[in-house]
Amino acid sequence: MTNSFRTSTGGRVNRELPLSFQFDGTPYSGYAGDTLASALLANGKHDIASSIKFGRPRGVFAAGPEDPSGVIQIEEPFPEPMLMASTVELYDGLVASGLPGQGWLADRPDPARYDAVHHHCDLLVVGAGPAGLSAALTGARAGARVVLVDSLSEAGGSLLGSTEVIDGRPALEWVESVTAELDEHPDVLHLQRATAFGCYDDGFALALENRTDHLGGAADPDDTRQRVWRIRAQYLVIATGAHERPVVFNDNDRPGIMLAASARTFLHRFGVLAGGRAVLFTTNDSAYAAAFDLSDAGVTIVAVADSRAQVSERLQDGCVRRGIALHTGHVVSGTDGDRRVESVDIAALTGDNEVGQAERVAADLLLVSGGWNPAVHLFSQARGRLRYDDGIGAFVPAEDLEQGRAVGAAAGHFGLADALRDGASAAAAALGPTATAAVTEHQVDDLVEAPSAVLWSVPGSGETGMAFVDLQRDATTQDVLRAVGAGLRSVEHVKRYTTIGTGLDQGKTSGVVTSGIIADALGVGVAELGVTTYRPPYTPVAFAALAGRNRGQLLDPVRLTPTHVWALTRGAEFENVGQWKRAWYFPREGESMDGAVARECRAAREGVAFMDGSTLGKIDVQGPGAGELLDRIYTNMMSTLKVGRARYGVMCGADGMVVDDGTVIRLADEHFLLTTTTGNAASVLETMEEWLQTEWPELRVHLTSVTEHWATFPVVGPKSREVIAALVPDLDVSNDAFGFMTWRDAEIAGVPVRIVRISFSGELAYEVNVSAWHAMAVWRAIAEAGRPHGITPYGTETMHVLRAEKGFPIIGQDTDATMTPQDLGMSWVVSKKKEDFVGKRSFTRLENQREDRKQLVGLLPQDPSVLLPEGGQVIETADLPEAPVRMLGHVTSSYHSATSGCTFALAVVRGGRDRLGETLYVPMNGTPVPVTVSDTVLYDKEGARRDG
Repeated sequence: MTNSFRTSTGGRVNRELPLSFQFDGTPYSGYAGDTLASALLANGKHDIASSIKFGRPRGVFAAGPEDPSGVIQIEEPFPEPMLMASTVELYDGLVASGLPGQGWLADRPDPARYDAVHHHCDLLVVGAGPAGLSAALTGARAGARVVLVDSLSEAGGSLLGSTEVIDGRPALEWVESVTAELDEHPDVLHLQRATAFGCYDDGFALALENRTDHLGGAADPDDTRQRVWRIRAQYLVIATGAHERPVVFNDNDRPGIMLAASARTFLHRFGVLAGGRAVLFTTNDSAYAAAFDLSDAGVTIVAVADSRAQVSERLQDGCVRRGIALHTGHVVSGTDGDRRVESVDIAALTGDNEVGQAERVAADLLLVSGGWNPAVHLFSQARGRLRYDDGIGAFVPAEDLEQGRAVGAAAGHFGLADALRDGASAAAAALGPTATAAVTEHQVDDLVEAPSAVLWSVPGSGETGMAFVDLQRDATTQDVLRAVGAGLRSVEHVKRYTTIGTGLDQGKTSGVVTSGIIADALGVGVAELGVTTYRPPYTPVAFAALAGRNRGQLLDPVRLTPTHVWALTRGAEFENVGQWKRAWYFPREGESMDGAVARECRAAREGVAFMDGSTLGKIDVQGPGAGELLDRIYTNMMSTLKVGRARYGVMCGADGMVVDDGTVIRLADEHFLLTTTTGNAASVLETMEEWLQTEWPELRVHLTSVTEHWATFPVVGPKSREVIAALVPDLDVSNDAFGFMTWRDAEIAGVPVRIVRISFSGELAYEVNVSAWHAMAVWRAIAEAGRPHGITPYGTETMHVLRAEKGFPIIGQDTDATMTPQDLGMSWVVSKKKEDFVGKRSFTRLENQREDRKQLVGLLPQDPSVLLPEGGQVIETADLPEAPVRMLGHVTSSYHSATSGCTFALAVVRGGRDRLGETLYVPMNGTPVPVTVSDTVLYDKEGARRDG
């Protein structure tokens, strides 16, 4: 199809650059600078979507983000659902289709890039219309750091769709001169195609910038399609304009019905005639500009229905000169047509607020204007209060923000002179005398408008037909009245009952109208009733944009240990532990996982083995209050720990439940290093910082995460002493000289190391700690020193078997958020000397002292070859009746012990320690497996092997 409804000249599109696209399988053409909506209208395509509930045809209702009905799906080059045709910038090769209210997600990865950037400024101006440009220019001339963001492809705002004059020249010439001057200021950041969608406390705002002209075309993988700007401003000027408000009447949803100012925008910005025969239905003067401009461009304006009894002579003369029939005191009571409006019913308003007999006129375009709603969304998001203005029938800012102000139409000041003055004065007030001196006065011929009539819906609408309040949600006046009849009195409740305002447009055209209809039904004032809350985002934002670069592998970054490549080349299998890739086990050729783990366990129990334990969380604690902080955080004493020694400790939450465990070593009087479980490193540091900063600010302590700074290599087994002795010949490694839970500084392969006598296996063991920069040199030295003893690398599965044989729990695997130290059989780690620590009070709660609390125990299957499933439920009976079975607990860890030649498990069981020796059952595949409750320690109960 051709651009049959395109004017021969005019508009802001580039007629030298035609673009081809498809919509609903039909090829069309448009121009660079078009939106999808303007290009479709230029081709005479009005029926572009269908409604979500009734499947009624829907068309373009507005020229901007307030459009509730022109909802489309982009199919190529990359699928994007639920977009507004009026905000999608046309590009060559676009393939799109209309939607029945909902779309479909892509079935392939998005090739484009998304990112985010932080920016700070003195003045953030949202909106590049007359008010926003005036504010930005004033700030720039004052030398301020200014950010100007605007959603359109070029600056100008409402001036792009008008014929206004500023200082005796076309307004768009003024726009060009202002933007050129702004470009010359190095401290001005001017972003077009950037929509501010969120405004928060302390001058913080979010804006989404579309980085390419084609807005989602065939994006190069190296291109950034969209960018989220995180802007922190000292002062915010909200120049977001206003949205034209519709009026509700019967069958007001047909394609070809649109807001009057939008039709004017399509004409002046895109050179598009939205129809051939038009009717204007208005309650105010502003809509006449659309009717007159369209008439001058060749559209037949059949009639104007103005709900007011009188209009100004200027408007009357304008209608007479153009041969337009003017009907004052009239409304549109309905429409008719198949896939598009074909006729309009015009009726008189009677004195008793009813409509008379309608006159039907033929028309393919109906322009509607019920007044204007200031776009106060960002203002409200920043906690600005609103008040209802009876004169314009809309909510306006009641006051300035602490760090900002709404200006121009966003403040309810609709005159061009007011907009220019508002913007400049707001910037001047924020920036001081220098900015005040930069304020420029402009000459503008503003027309004085007659008072508007506030009309929410045509009397009788919805009684015999369908009158839609929210076109996107298919919500009618009857839905609103039904909600009120059901007893709902809050506009927020009615919103949720009817779903009005929950679509893409977020109630930009329906919100205030809904309040008006509710207020009339309840017999209260709109000011008393209020309006629904405006929340971010102002316009829809793709999840991909919010994620930015944090997707794919970067969504959850993979962290590698220093020996990852070494393990990879030796055939290690890996598992994910938190964000880390850890060697799981090291299978030899033809060896199963069970075989490899059994071999690694035997090496650790009978000879010597080593592993990379660098993922262990490590937090450096320094300061005069370090000992006191650790005493308050851990359940046992840490301040009494001597330099050169280590101590095991447990942390609890305020509820007394275990949150983590680990060791603490004292490096100096005011210097400690503590370890955490791998997965809890970040949360433990965050918790400690919270206590330190919010509850105990008097403590002088610094906390630093050093997990990646230090590589940790446990060397485990009866022959580990010989390996360490060979590595550090001048270090006395005897028990008397280097006892359990002590540490020594040493040197291996010319690299400084710290060696700690700690064992997570129950065997004689040493942990070699070295700077991550030199980790591989030390690792290779350990491997070489251990070669004569058959040293064996082992992975996390073997580590778990070894620790479980000794009954050492893993916090987060053998515990959940309901386990106290006492439940774990670790009362010995809870100090009775300390006056207080986090969680101590909660130990005295009756709930935490119940005898039937779940407690950590061991389970031995009576058939030693049966491996219990982790997570398996523990029950009392061998019978499985149909009725619910009482669960005593569940299996937390389950392994085969190569050392003991049997399977075993750890479990949490109600009153578990009183059940030692009892037979319980764990269902497997519908069959209860008998198990004997045992102590948690399966191997070396006396701990004799710890010292070699």
